[in-house]
Amino acid sequence: MTQPIPSANTGSHDLPVSPALAAFMATSWSATPLPETELVPGYDVMPARRTRLSAAFPGERLVVPAGQLKVRSHDCDYRFRPHSAFTWLTGLTGEDQVGNVLVLEPDGGEGHEPVLYLRPRSPRDGISEEFYRDRRYGELWVGRRPDLAEAGRLTGLRVEHLDGLEKVLTGRQGTVRLLGGVDPVVDGLHAGGGDARLATVLSELRLIKDAWEVEQLQLAVNHTVLGFEDVARALPTALRHRRGERWIEGIFNLRARAEGNGTGYETIAASGAHADVLHWIRNDGALDPNQLLLLDAGVESDTLYTADITRTLPLSGTFSPVQRQVYELVLAAQDAGIAALRPGARYRDFHEAAMRVIAEGLADWGVLRVPAEQALREDSGLYRRYTLCGSGHMLGLDVHDCAKARAETYLDGELAVGHVLTVEPGLYLQPDDETLPLELRGIGVRIEDDLVITEDGAQLMSSALPRTVAGIEEWMGTLLG
Repeated sequence: MTQPIPSANTGSHDLPVSPALAAFMATSWSATPLPETELVPGYDVMPARRTRLSAAFPGERLVVPAGQLKVRSHDCDYRFRPHSAFTWLTGLTGEDQVGNVLVLEPDGGEGHEPVLYLRPRSPRDGISEEFYRDRRYGELWVGRRPDLAEAGRLTGLRVEHLDGLEKVLTGRQGTVRLLGGVDPVVDGLHAGGGDARLATVLSELRLIKDAWEVEQLQLAVNHTVLGFEDVARALPTALRHRRGERWIEGIFNLRARAEGNGTGYETIAASGAHADVLHWIRNDGALDPNQLLLLDAGVESDTLYTADITRTLPLSGTFSPVQRQVYELVLAAQDAGIAALRPGARYRDFHEAAMRVIAEGLADWGVLRVPAEQALREDSGLYRRYTLCGSGHMLGLDVHDCAKARAETYLDGELAVGHVLTVEPGLYLQPDDETLPLELRGIGVRIEDDLVITEDGAQLMSSALPRTVAGIEEWMGTLLG
């Protein structure tokens, strides 16, 4: 006999809530206010940022969302991180910012009043069952949110209930500029779509880091250094594990979660020929003590600023002669790139300086069968077979920071005091590349450091991690005992 088809899917596996339980859940809760002295990190620097944004758009309404949750699988979401522009303007960083929106409302003159539209803490008086029934937003499921008054005190902003946002976006006249593609709910409320100029201005305003931001980035770098030390100490165990790369990833990620918000990007733990895959994040390989480990990792601070450091380490603790040969060419390229950093220099200068060293080295080895000068020409670029990507990028709230900035202010612009960037040349000698001698095939080396442009050049923020062959071998020997 054919079995009947169920009339509904399972949905939630929770039991129904009886009227008696609902009534009971609405009683006998103590008040738990947030401390009145608590402020968002960077509270004092946020107003100046909003003023700079306001000045770029007089008389226009600006809408900057935090974003929405994204489903990982079925009813499980990815951990939430607010959009970087929202955090830069408000100082709000937590997972409780889901759906919140900052609106800069024209004040009738040349300025704006910032208004935060927020999903407040759920009441426990029986009006709503959200606090114990809603898996996405309920306090007993995901933790406490501030109420409207608390959020105002934390940020120094006027705060309104999120339910009022629709009226603001649909019921008022005047120009509205929306940072689009961040929150599909907000995108759906604004018929005009996202505004490219707003996205560009927000990126360009973030290019120069203030002193507080540099402090946050240095903190992220310091935590990252600790993570690299943890990895070096863990190598004996990782070498014994069938997925040693993943063991390395886990060791670093533990430090990132313990000290900060987590990692600023997916950790690259690439051993052997995996290092020739630029963004290798599968991290499922075993470790061979005769090979190198390329570790590209960064801790994201609690304020959401990330470090981005790469070291290429000999898994035996000592570089072989051919590994040393490749490493020292990359190090010479990085040294040349760092030497080119100074206020007023073209942004592209450090990359070009590094690539000249790479091309000349490849020519000296006989790998390039044309002179370095010819390989470096724009109509050639043959050296790029072995290095592929750019030699660095801006760094900040995003690992590839300020990416919406115009080329004329970023890639084709000039360096200035307060820029924070990486210098990261590499050589990626593919295991199946028949243009290479056998002894070079399958070696990948990248060296990456974080630097801030200063009045007289650049400060190496990640100097606590050694870069030279001798320095790395001594460092590993000390950590391995």
